[in-house]
This record gives sequence, structure tokens and C-alpha cells, in this order.
Amino acid sequence: MFTFDQIREAHAKVKSGADFPHYIQDLIVLGVQKYDIFVHDGHGEYASADGDTLVSPQKYDTLTVTDTSDAEWFTERLRAHQKGQTDYMTFCQDSANAGVEKWTVDTTAMTCTYYDKAGKMMLEERIPKV
Repeated sequence: MFTFDQIREAHAKVKSGADFPHYIQDLIVLGVQKYDIFVHDGHGEYASADGDTLVSPQKYDTLTVTDTSDAEWFTERLRAHQKGQTDYMTFCQDSANAGVEKWTVDTTAMTCTYYDKAGKMMLEERIPKV
């Protein structure tokens, strides 16, 4: 079973969204099958193929996630982040401003799916293999 220290070590290598596919590969090696990141405080819920889960503590001060989602604006901000134009905290604030409640990464399907507060999918992307 993976540990918080292992996840933190893998995440420490991420400097921008451009590093995300490498981070996912590191998590796959650790045995993470799926995880959710909650935008309001950055905590994560990580699951293994065996059904074991770890819930991380709050990562940053609470952000207010808007009630009205804006998938188009969010997609623009995501693209900027993926090009390395923003850091992680800026991306989290942009996500909150766009109404993203959480994102779910599935390392088996190699997808990252963004949801609003109503649980509606705003965007689903394939994670590129490295």
C-alpha cells in the first residue's frame, strides 16, 4: 500500500501542468488506481486496486468554489496550466472560480474528469502516456 510520503514525493516533482503525465506514471508505480482532489481545500482521496484508501489532510486555506460552473473558461485556464503558464495554486484558484468542485483521476482508464458542485462532468481528458 502506498503512503502519503510517497504521494508527496511524487507530487513534489510537479512544477506545472506540463509535468502531470509523469506524476500519473509515478502514482501508477505506487499502486494508485484512482484519486479525487477536492478544490475547496486540496485534500485528496486515493484508492488502490485492492480497495485500500488514504485520505490526505487539507493542503491549503479554503477556497470558495462558485455555484455556477463555466466549462469554457475552465478549459482555457486548464490549457494555460498544461503549457506550464501557471503554478498549482493558481490552477486551484482558477478551478474554484470556474465552479470545479473536484477532479477524478483514473489511472486505469488514463482519464482526468472535472466535476462541478452539482456532480455534473465539466470536462474529461485523456492523460497522455509518457
